[in-house]
Amino acid sequence: MFGPKTLLMLLAVASLSTQMPLHAQALRPDADPRIEKLVASVSQPRLQATATTLAGFGTRSTLSDTVSTTRGIGAARRWIYGEFKRMSPKLQVSYDRHMLAQQGRITREVELVNVVAVLPGKSARRVYITGHYDTVNSRRPAGADATATAAGAAPGAPSAPLVRPTINNDADAPGANDDGSGTSLTMELARVFAESGIEFDATLVFVTWAGEEQGLIGSMAHATALRNAKGVVEANFNNDIVGSSLGGNGIVDGESVKIYSLGPEDSPNRSLARYVQRVAGTYVPSHTIRLMAREDRFGRGSDHSSFTANDFPSIVFREANENYERQHSPDDKLEGMDFRYLAQNARVNAASAASVALAPPAPRVTTNGGSATIGRGTSGYDASLQWQPSAGAVAYRVYWREAWTNDWQKSQVVGDVTKMLLPNVSIDDYVFGVAAIGADGNESVVSAYVSPVRKMTDVLIKK
Repeated sequence: MFGPKTLLMLLAVASLSTQMPLHAQALRPDADPRIEKLVASVSQPRLQATATTLAGFGTRSTLSDTVSTTRGIGAARRWIYGEFKRMSPKLQVSYDRHMLAQQGRITREVELVNVVAVLPGKSARRVYITGHYDTVNSRRPAGADATATAAGAAPGAPSAPLVRPTINNDADAPGANDDGSGTSLTMELARVFAESGIEFDATLVFVTWAGEEQGLIGSMAHATALRNAKGVVEANFNNDIVGSSLGGNGIVDGESVKIYSLGPEDSPNRSLARYVQRVAGTYVPSHTIRLMAREDRFGRGSDHSSFTANDFPSIVFREANENYERQHSPDDKLEGMDFRYLAQNARVNAASAASVALAPPAPRVTTNGGSATIGRGTSGYDASLQWQPSAGAVAYRVYWREAWTNDWQKSQVVGDVTKMLLPNVSIDDYVFGVAAIGADGNESVVSAYVSPVRKMTDVLIKK
């Protein structure tokens, strides 16, 4: 995230006091003009046109019509595929197909189809931008109560089984916001990245998922296959309900977006969320990033969890203030959308994904056995840090913070080295991390040195 000139200056002052506060030690990062141009290429009219077409299919339920050319999930996925193909010959477009037997919310055998567009980079490591294109209308019929228990049951008595109404998979479920917004964003960024002319180090993968409303089925099948193939995923930016600024409580917030990420505090997911916040401050400073220290909202979920379940760094973007009455219902229509707001969220995604894809891979700060490569130095009171070199890195930036805080407070840029000693900085009192910096100044996500979880029996034996 540093321009070449700023990078040279930072390297020149790398020997400054390591106790200097982060905001005083580092100059404001230079914006990469390539990323600035890419962010500016996001088109609000295109986002609106895409969302309009998606809602026009009437329903995109996973179990809806697959033959019609105008209605149902079959028509929708063929249209998405065609749009990806028309965007650029650079995009490798395919269907990711999975046959499913009857199970859970899948009430009959069905072929589930994700639509994938790949923009090859110089390396095999992947950066995903995703949203689910399927919809659902789970609005209860008049007089039905999906959470009703046995009539007249006394307080505290065992509840009768939940009575759930049968979902009509051909009923109107336009899904303009859930998740036409995330699908439109994903498709728009596929166009923007493919037309940018930028040669990215990482491979960009744009996916519209199916089966999300039945339990994240499409994304889980894809992520599991990716893990089995030993794929390398640097980040997954998932977007689910990111297109409305008016909440069901009447509050309008078109100036911020929430990012949920699975812990613990220094997990790759949380590191990715902090990274987005820093990048957005450079490229989309008018948009506030609100970091949420949980995987998702209470009782809710989305496709990013399929990636975290397979040990891939992943986060989900959510609009600042939701309207629950418009979700999973025929009322999720275009009039509930704010396309200026959706465009801002798309710009944050674009800047963040481009920064990750242009930067070197995040450094590895563990041994092959998984132990953190951190120690106390020969004195026993210093922080001795080591890391493995990142391909393409010309420098590294070491971060640290007091152990009780949750964001980096101090940092120091070092040269093309793989170790650093911080005198009189106790590894018991601080958390440490390191990021790789490329020749163009773009900086990777921070890799944190994480303390191993110790069993109580180990502690007692040690004492």
